[in-house]
Amino acid sequence: MLRLIFFIAFIIALDVYAYQAFRFLVKGRWGTILYFLITLFIIGGMIYQFSTGGRRNMSPLTQFFIVSFVILIVCKLVIIATMFGEDIFRLIKGGLNKLTGNTQGSAIPSRRKFVSQIALGLAAIPFASILYGVIKGRYNFKVLKYTLSFDDLPEAFDGYKITQISDVHSGSFDNAEKLDYAIDLINEQASDAILFTGDMVNNEAAEMEPWKDTFARLKARDGKFSVLGNHDYGDYIDWPTPEAKIANLDRLKEIQKEMEFKLLLNEHHYIEKDGQRLAIVGVENWGEGGFKKAGDLNKAISGLAQDDFKILMSHDPSHWEYEVKDHPEHFHLTLSGHTHGMQFGIEIPGWFKWSPVKWRYKYWAGIYEDAKQYINVNRGFGYLAFPGRVGIWPEITVIELKKSGKNA
Repeated sequence: MLRLIFFIAFIIALDVYAYQAFRFLVKGRWGTILYFLITLFIIGGMIYQFSTGGRRNMSPLTQFFIVSFVILIVCKLVIIATMFGEDIFRLIKGGLNKLTGNTQGSAIPSRRKFVSQIALGLAAIPFASILYGVIKGRYNFKVLKYTLSFDDLPEAFDGYKITQISDVHSGSFDNAEKLDYAIDLINEQASDAILFTGDMVNNEAAEMEPWKDTFARLKARDGKFSVLGNHDYGDYIDWPTPEAKIANLDRLKEIQKEMEFKLLLNEHHYIEKDGQRLAIVGVENWGEGGFKKAGDLNKAISGLAQDDFKILMSHDPSHWEYEVKDHPEHFHLTLSGHTHGMQFGIEIPGWFKWSPVKWRYKYWAGIYEDAKQYINVNRGFGYLAFPGRVGIWPEITVIELKKSGKNA
């Protein structure tokens, strides 16, 4: 409760400061009251929704308050940053007036109207971007293609294509037409295998029921494989009984089977071709920073030959950082997700990539390499909490495996 009070006080303090930019627009006492009532309405709505189960069902009303809150915070932080810069200037100028004995200048010069106008103009940029992210961005699916070469790739798998998707979060979907388009887009890649790297739902298996026939349409010659992500265990809501939680996970496993996904629970599966093979290794969720550590890598590779070509599916990229890349066994390619790229950032393909999530995860989006071992961190297929994506679009990854030295 104390943290909630401090949080509300902090937001109101920001709002009071940002109000200085609106003063020339807000006329009279009622305009001022309306300005602050909007903030209180959004904060109150957020608190009410999350205290009455909004986090569990992510209703349209809950999503409305989340979007409104994000707009409130981001836009007003832009305003505050601009106004703070001018306040530093005002303090310096006021100090110089006092030191030089300039009696014509005021102790602290008044805030200039045009700076407030600039602040509001700059705030319009994230405002428009967030609205685009909610209306269009969350279904702005992108196919990202990579070619990775390996010295010890079995000859029979030269040119082998894998499609990876991750973080479906089916409880957030609200547009069947857009989802059908994405499924068709995946099938158009005509990959040899489809690998799903966790977080099928937000919390409950029932979220996937309306969409299971849609995902059952996914086709790949050598099959579809999946692992569990941290949200799939139902750890983030209160269940009436422990048995209900267990039953929920059991149902999610059944749904994946009904969709013809082979769920790998700390185990592996061989794909064979022309007398050669590669191993698909799947671990349960393993994550640093308070996340579930159900993954057992040694159990998953038990029985594998040391020289087997290994593709590891592990939901959280921190697993690669802390356990996989320095493991005695060599994992040629690891596929992860989890970060969503924070659903917010700036990307110029081949030139620049940034998101605040980089301060939390060293490996957060795209391909990384260490000692001839690769990881791809998928930006996610769906979305969670904030019903949009700004600059970090939903991703379908296609990876082609090549034998080093072979002609393309």
